Amino acid sequence: MDPRRGESDRNTCINPVTLYGEFTLTSNRKVRCSVNLTERDLVVQRLTSAPVRRNKVVLSLRDCVGCRAYREDANTDPAAYLAAYFYPLKRRWMSSGVSRQRLEQCFRLAALQDPRANLEEAEKWARAVRERSARQQHLGHGLLMSELSCPCRMMLLVNPQSGKGQALTLYNNHVQRMLNEAGIIHTLVITERQNHAREMVREADLSQWDALVIMSGDGLLYEVINGLLERSDWEEAILTPLGILPGGSGNALAASVHHYSGASPVSSEELLVSCGFLLCKGLVSRMDLVSIHLSGSPRLFSFLSLAWGFVADVDVESEKYRHVGAARFTVGTLVRLASLRVYKGKLAYLPAAEDPKKEEGVRNNATVHCNNQASSPTQVSLLCRPSRDSSCRNTFHNSCHSNNSLKVRRSDNTPSRSATKALPGPPGTLLLPLDQPPPSDWVSVQEEDFVLMLAMYQSHLAEDLLAAPDATPDDGVIHLFYVRAGISRTALLRLFLAMEKGAHLATNCQHLVHTKVRALRLEPYSPKGIITVDGEVVEYGPVQVEVHRGLARLISG
Repeated sequence: MDPRRGESDRNTCINPVTLYGEFTLTSNRKVRCSVNLTERDLVVQRLTSAPVRRNKVVLSLRDCVGCRAYREDANTDPAAYLAAYFYPLKRRWMSSGVSRQRLEQCFRLAALQDPRANLEEAEKWARAVRERSARQQHLGHGLLMSELSCPCRMMLLVNPQSGKGQALTLYNNHVQRMLNEAGIIHTLVITERQNHAREMVREADLSQWDALVIMSGDGLLYEVINGLLERSDWEEAILTPLGILPGGSGNALAASVHHYSGASPVSSEELLVSCGFLLCKGLVSRMDLVSIHLSGSPRLFSFLSLAWGFVADVDVESEKYRHVGAARFTVGTLVRLASLRVYKGKLAYLPAAEDPKKEEGVRNNATVHCNNQASSPTQVSLLCRPSRDSSCRNTFHNSCHSNNSLKVRRSDNTPSRSATKALPGPPGTLLLPLDQPPPSDWVSVQEEDFVLMLAMYQSHLAEDLLAAPDATPDDGVIHLFYVRAGISRTALLRLFLAMEKGAHLATNCQHLVHTKVRALRLEPYSPKGIITVDGEVVEYGPVQVEVHRGLARLISG
């Protein structure tokens, strides 16, 4: 019998359910703890005479983003160290509600004189924590994964000018550390101008990354999605998982991803920590995209919204208040309310089926398999996809690229309405050319005087505006809202105040109409005005859209 093995076994006991050990705290070597790793929790108990409740900590593995084993540089110390990183939901100190807060547990393992043996023991614990944490995150989605595969590689695009201009500071203070803790290798790319990200992903070798992550407002993701769908290999490119971290003013998709996780509302840096946690967990859902057809411009793709009237005006006119962050929309709303406008136009739409899943029965019956385990049909694990890199390292990489010499394909020809089918991207099936009447099964809205028209395909219009509470990333429908002319300023303000909690549909406002559609057409009568797609201004004039269900992939935890 190996005497070294016998000494190790006295400090660690293993059975199929529980891993047990006694270690000292890294922060205080005089404090010794018993550590139990069950299938669901990491239980830490200080070995003192004090009452148990005061010295026992139970940490759910669902809240764990990573665990690592390491040795310090000093050769004289044979000890190894085990660090586990958790982001549990905890009550705020100064206000009501809960938010995810960082918690690190770090232990010193020094039972043996052989440094390699201590490190092997720490690595065994680290692997067990990661594997059991991975199993826990999938239990709610019908997947029991047997092991956690290699860390994925992410390209992280940051717009340093978004919001209050603090995106890089937030990256340095929160995101970099979280990705390191999760063992995720990432390349940092700082965008330098408008459409920089769009040009880059259009030409990039996507085989270098397993995911593209955007840290900005919603505009940068709009660039990335359209860049992916402008590629000749768009069918493969658009399957690249996309992640979002809030770093701008609106942060609508980030708020939506947080909402889909079932957590209570948060904002600002708490929202960033929540989205960072979900990113590290690595679950991937399908996400709908909507194709935007304009009369004189190439087809565009949208992940969030199409707006005309009040909402579009506020979005654009509030740019002058960007320095105040998300509050710019509140200021812009009050300014626009003071001079409320009526917008004239024609609106028609194709109603959605009562159960849109019936339209894609075969697709929804498909099952994704990973590590020989069956997954949910709408959610798979990014982390259980083998990395294209043959090595499996728990390391961190960070580099910046200016891409000043990037060669970009440019086209001087603008396709006509009849040429959109020849463009990259999925073919349309629901729309007729804009110079023809809508199909006979469409509904034409009788009113022609509107205060706003808003088409949503995510839950949130902004960080604090829950516009479509029952929306999901891949429900296959567009949530169409329009407000008819005649509404008072007070009633419109009440609608937006109620929207902060998603209660606007319960206000019984006679001027508000909400319906679920698969396609729509808007024809403004005025020759001048504003139409926005995902908060970005597009060509003003007739526009029609249709939803493409589950076309993209979204990292949603």
